[in-house]
Amino acid sequence: MTPHFLARASGSRSRTLRSLTSVIGVLVLMTASAFPVAAKSYGEWRTPVPVTEVNSTAADGCPIESPNGKQLFIASTRPGGFGKNDIWVANRKNKHEAFGPMQNLGSAINTADQEFCPTPLGGGWLLFVSDRPACGATPGMTPPVGDIYITRQRHDGSFTAPQHLGCAADGTGPNLAGGEFGPSLVETSCGTYLYFSSTGSSGNPDIYRSRLGDDGRYEAPQPVTELNSSAVDQMPNVSANGREVVFASSRGGNMDIWTATLNSSTGLWSTPVPVDAVNTAEPESRPSLSRDGKRLYFGRGVVSDIYVSTRSGD
Repeated sequence: MTPHFLARASGSRSRTLRSLTSVIGVLVLMTASAFPVAAKSYGEWRTPVPVTEVNSTAADGCPIESPNGKQLFIASTRPGGFGKNDIWVANRKNKHEAFGPMQNLGSAINTADQEFCPTPLGGGWLLFVSDRPACGATPGMTPPVGDIYITRQRHDGSFTAPQHLGCAADGTGPNLAGGEFGPSLVETSCGTYLYFSSTGSSGNPDIYRSRLGDDGRYEAPQPVTELNSSAVDQMPNVSANGREVVFASSRGGNMDIWTATLNSSTGLWSTPVPVDAVNTAEPESRPSLSRDGKRLYFGRGVVSDIYVSTRSGD
């Protein structure tokens, strides 16, 4: 049964909010059953290898697996898209096979501006970031300054019109006036949370967390203090069980991948440490964990390629 949410608005804005809150209500049900809480034990990350079948001569980044492991979503500037940076997807039959050719998600999602940081949620739902005008940001900036949107793939393969998650300034959602990156949705015993990074009002990327309220709206985002530093901290990805986070940070002098674990008794993240097995002198960006926690995807290089590291686990 889908929860009922009240949208405190009127006219066309009310209809938009009712539509959005019904979407979020479905996500609550989906995440409540999708995120286990049991801890797992894993081995060390192995030396990463390029995902050669999906890389191109263009910039390929923001990699993330679908929950079932059969799709890999990326952002890419490769030819054949609709704008400066588009979202693409590759498919495979199972987790042990190579991915097939990249396919553009189409004009329902991709625009003449920048689309990036896709985050598949299962059930056809997809979070992503776009720098189309919203929340006071200027479109077309470099690096892109975007907001978080949600869409869903229909049975015929097409996508619904993307819905903006709302602006923090007017109390309708998590998006700040700065640029958002790397949305990651997780269900915990304390509620449903959307993690992401944003330049906020300071211009320095930090990691934020927004709780899904009882009215179906995301509450004002709060910085995750224990994960942030005076350097760049961005693009967080929280594991399916909510106990592990990976993100990109320049706190070590280079843009590398860092990780932390959640203390379930305090609700605080541990002091972040670098993932030494995957970090190099080149910049690493937008890491993401597979649902089973055994694969770590990320971008590497100034003109980025996609890499994956694996580890054993129970």
